[in-house]
Amino acid sequence: MAFVNERTYQKYLEEGREEEFHKEFDKAVNELSSGIGKEYPLIIGKREIRTNEKIIVTVSFNSDLRLGIFQKATENELNEAIETAENAYKEWQYSDWKDRVEIAMRAAELMARHKFALAATITFENGKNRYEAMAEVDETIDYLRYYAYLLEENRGYIREMESRIYKNEKGYSVMRPYGTWFVVSPFNFPLAITATMTLGSVLTGNTAIVKPSSDTPLSAYNLIQILRRAGLPDGVVNYLTGKGSEIVTPALKSKRIAGLAFTGSKDVGHKLAKDFLDVDTRPIVMELGGKNAVIVTDKANIDKAVEGVFRGAFGFGGQKCSASSRIYVETNVYDTFLNKLVNRTKEAIIGDPTKKETFLGPLINSDAVSKYVKFVEEAKKGGGEILYGGEVIDVKRRLVKPTIVSNLPLSHWLWKTELFVPIILVTKIGSLEEGVKLANDVEYGLTAGIFSEDQKEIEYFFNKIEAGVVYANRMVGATTGAMPGVQPFGGWKHSGWTGKNAGGPYYLLSFMREQARTMYT
Repeated sequence: MAFVNERTYQKYLEEGREEEFHKEFDKAVNELSSGIGKEYPLIIGKREIRTNEKIIVTVSFNSDLRLGIFQKATENELNEAIETAENAYKEWQYSDWKDRVEIAMRAAELMARHKFALAATITFENGKNRYEAMAEVDETIDYLRYYAYLLEENRGYIREMESRIYKNEKGYSVMRPYGTWFVVSPFNFPLAITATMTLGSVLTGNTAIVKPSSDTPLSAYNLIQILRRAGLPDGVVNYLTGKGSEIVTPALKSKRIAGLAFTGSKDVGHKLAKDFLDVDTRPIVMELGGKNAVIVTDKANIDKAVEGVFRGAFGFGGQKCSASSRIYVETNVYDTFLNKLVNRTKEAIIGDPTKKETFLGPLINSDAVSKYVKFVEEAKKGGGEILYGGEVIDVKRRLVKPTIVSNLPLSHWLWKTELFVPIILVTKIGSLEEGVKLANDVEYGLTAGIFSEDQKEIEYFFNKIEAGVVYANRMVGATTGAMPGVQPFGGWKHSGWTGKNAGGPYYLLSFMREQARTMYT
């Protein structure tokens, strides 16, 4: 089996069919618009359950429209899901890895057939523009195919060992599942991140209970339905929506949950991990955000740097754990870089994310807008200069301007805090060495980027930077856009947990434990 990334929009461009891409997306938007507002159940085994209390999710770019009605699960539904997943695990743990490969490949094919509808759903849910929404669907398809490829390449992670001690000895290393995993996924990649954690669980012989963000539960629902249609047995993956305090908290306290997979903020992740490990020693897979630096040296191609920083910082409104947020620019090119960056940012079209010309849609919720306002004010009070942005365009539609801040003292806490809104801080540096030192002086270590045409500078950066995903001269996003099978995605320090990155060759190992088997004749 060969693995190839999906790259939908790029393929349409390369084939001269860009307008066809837009027509297909517009068609999906129109079809979704006519069918919004439906009610979606919990999925526990074969059962589709409706509860008394509901969660109303509105369209990201029009809060007057209901996207869907979802169930508010309680501890009763959680316990049923745990029991169902445990029962399914009794057989699923012994399933043939070849069957799991086939299920993953069928799911990838189903997703590819419906990619425009799935991308439109993401745009309606969290406000991504059509290009980023489609890229997320592609990423999810890539996860399905890449993990299937890994299972096949590693023969289900069963390996014969060399026997050197006794002639009649034959040994094997066999990677085995743990049991039922509890998967808690975020709003910013409601399909792709939900998929990578869920697939890490179930494709390795575990079962899973998936709890998506209450802001974006529909993409996760679509994922579970596709996996079921592809042949995943009932109960192997289960779907719960509701308040975290009513589902997540009791799940962590249950010894019947074998593992925890979470993507979100550092503070929340640390609390969940503490609560989980206080009950018992169990495996955890976590990705916990970033405060990602970009260094622009005086040997950079400035136009490349401007485009890379613009896309890395302001794509999806900075609501990515990989978003560029701290920009360190050598003195000789500082003014030129900043002037060009401000002009490029002024070109960004902000508004309805379903329109093909839109770059930046709404922030995810009103809390995000409040944080944006707070951070802008804190930057001003701290001595920062707002070179561009700093304004809320439309409170109701949650539209804000991407913001560039200069001259904020390096001692200010904004330099160390993940913001998750479209605000970047820019400062001068005297050398690459100074830039790397400042870049490393945070508790995070997720992504980082450099712009330089000097190979020795790039090698120095790669060797000295403390981050799990690093790029040189990446115009499509200085610190963003990792692709499964190409850039394994995960962080160092407080940005990660296992050291085995999603979409990389070692990720599935985080969901398994090794058993050494030896036979004598």
